[in-house]
Amino acid sequence: MSGPAFPQNLALLLQQRTEKGVLRQLKSALPPTDFSSNDYLGFSRQGLLSAQISRFEPSAVAGSTGSRLISGNSALYEELENEIALFHHAPAALLYNSGYDANIGLLSCVAQKNDLILSDELIHASLIDGIRLSRATNYKFRHNDVASLRELLVRHRDGYENCYLVVESVYSMDGDMAPLQELVALCREFSLQLIVDEAHAIGLFGKQGGGLCEELRIEKECFARVYTYGKAMGCHGAAIVGTEALKQYLVNFSRSFIYTTALPEHSLLAIKGAYQLLLTTPAIGQLKENIAYFRSRVAMPGLINSESAIQCLVLGGNAAVQALEQRCAERGYFVKAIKSPTVKAGQERVRICVHAFNTREEIAALAQLLA
Repeated sequence: MSGPAFPQNLALLLQQRTEKGVLRQLKSALPPTDFSSNDYLGFSRQGLLSAQISRFEPSAVAGSTGSRLISGNSALYEELENEIALFHHAPAALLYNSGYDANIGLLSCVAQKNDLILSDELIHASLIDGIRLSRATNYKFRHNDVASLRELLVRHRDGYENCYLVVESVYSMDGDMAPLQELVALCREFSLQLIVDEAHAIGLFGKQGGGLCEELRIEKECFARVYTYGKAMGCHGAAIVGTEALKQYLVNFSRSFIYTTALPEHSLLAIKGAYQLLLTTPAIGQLKENIAYFRSRVAMPGLINSESAIQCLVLGGNAAVQALEQRCAERGYFVKAIKSPTVKAGQERVRICVHAFNTREEIAALAQLLA
C-alpha cells in the first residue's frame, strides 16, 4: 500500500550517499570469525552472561510499566545503582537506558548558558549531541593535544562560570587513550569539571575491569564518569557515576532520564550479572594477551598505536577500506570498514576489535591477510 510521496530533498540525500558508496545498510548475515563486535570479553557470544542471569530469581513482571519517576523504579534498581557506585569508587550512580541516553542526558542539562565546554575533537556522537543540546559555549581542541587545550583555556576560560572538559578514556575509532593525568593537572590549574566517557575502557583497564580512571587512580578528580554496558559487559544500558548531588540533579533535570520508560528487570539483572562476572572472569587477562599478540603480528604502516581492544589500520579512501573488508569477509573474517564521513576524509580505516575468545590461529591468519 502506497503512502505519501517521500520528500524529494531527502531522496536526493540518499541518492548522493549511494553514488559516493557510503550508504549505510543493515546486515544480519555476518562472517563467522568475529573481529568487529564490541563484545570484547565474550560475555554475550559465549553465553557467560546468560548463564549468570539464570542463577537469579526474576519476578513475574516482564516490563517496567513506566518511567522511574512514575512507576518504573524498584528496589532492584536502587540496589544495583548502589553496587555500581561501590564498584567504581563513587558516592552515587544513576542508570540510563543506553550510553547515548546517558551522554545526551548529562551534557544537555549540566552545562548552562554562562558555562564553557571544551571537548576533544574525536569524542563520540552522543557527547557531541549532548553538547549541542546544552546552552553552553563549546570549543574543540585537537585530539589528545594538551597544548591545544591549554591554548583554548588561556584564550577563553575567563568570563565563564563553569568550564567542563569532555573526553573519552579510550576513543571508539582510534582505540587510543586520553592523557588523563595531564588533563587532571589542567583541571586543577584552571578549575575545570572533568567528564570522562569510559565506554571502551570498562572490562579491560583497571582492577577487575573497572576502567582507565581507576587504573590511573583519578576517580575523585572527575565530575562525572560514564560507563556503557553494550561493549565489554555484553548487555545494554549505561550508568553515570559521581556525587550524590549530581545524581539528584540528573533525576530532576536530565530529560533522557525523566521522560523515558525505565529498563525492564531482565536488563537490570543482566547488568548485575555482568558486574559479577568481572569479579571472577579470566577473560580480561586473555584479552590483554590477545591484544599484545595481534600488535606483534600486525606491525605495519597505518596501524594506529593502541593498547585497547580497538585496532585500526588506516588506508585512506572509501574504496580501499571497503575492498579490504570484503576480502576479509570472503575468508570468513568479520572486520569493519569505517568510511568518511564517519571519519575525516583521508582517515578511512578498517576497524578491528580483538576479543578474549579469538584464538591465536585466527589472529595470525587475519594478520597474514591484512599484510
